[in-house]
Amino acid sequence: MQAANLKDHFVRIRSNKLFEIFVVSVIIFSALLVGAKTYEMSSTMLQLTTFLDWFISAFFLTEVMIRFLAEPRKRDFFKSFWNIFDTLIVLISMIPAEDTELALVARLVRVFRVLRMISIIPELRILLVSLIKAMPQLGYVMLLMFIIFYIYAAVGSTLFETINPTLWGNITISLLTLFRVMTFEDWTDVMYETMEVYPLSWIFYLTFIFFTAFAFLNMVIGIVVNVMEQENAKARAEERAEASEEEGEPSLKQISQQILELQRQLQQLNTFKNQP
Repeated sequence: MQAANLKDHFVRIRSNKLFEIFVVSVIIFSALLVGAKTYEMSSTMLQLTTFLDWFISAFFLTEVMIRFLAEPRKRDFFKSFWNIFDTLIVLISMIPAEDTELALVARLVRVFRVLRMISIIPELRILLVSLIKAMPQLGYVMLLMFIIFYIYAAVGSTLFETINPTLWGNITISLLTLFRVMTFEDWTDVMYETMEVYPLSWIFYLTFIFFTAFAFLNMVIGIVVNVMEQENAKARAEERAEASEEEGEPSLKQISQQILELQRQLQQLNTFKNQP
């Protein structure tokens, strides 16, 4: 009985909004603390930052333990990627490596603790998952963009090499120059230089900018937004399913299973009636 009450207490702590806000605040403070260590500090401040760092590590360990103890089935805790990610980050950051050759690695690991905000805030998880799921479609867009880059780089290297070998000396340098044009970094200086020899070379730059900066960028945005809408719809469906389970209402899956069971019973009844 006491174990059940303790578990309910951990569940209430895990789902408490104030607790989540406090965890996010500690994560942000941890990131600021890592940044503060890049400055020169007195011995007193250095000892204080070391104490705070260990306090943050202990807090993160306690927070992960609370989430683990609040899980109804403990084995399901490690089925979540984010739970595994948080546990690894916390355990690795607990390694006492400040005074060893691994001190640099320990500091880098502590920097990555700020990534825990992604696992804590659902909206950030949706953004990251959407970006990962959009990668296959974005890969084809990137491939098509590379083809356009390569064609324009070959044309630019052929036509403008004698004008400015520094910018158009070979196809590799031409690709870097075109990237500069796509990002609008003083691209007009490049264009005006070639227009002195080829007055119509502005067509080369404007068409390239249209294909890369406008058309392909909008395609990338459209793909990411579409995947994000799907992930948001999926998250809302999961929330509705969890709310239905908490209220005792059957989910769509349960209703489907009940319908299949009724159909099976009807078939058995019809078979029984048809028997002589």
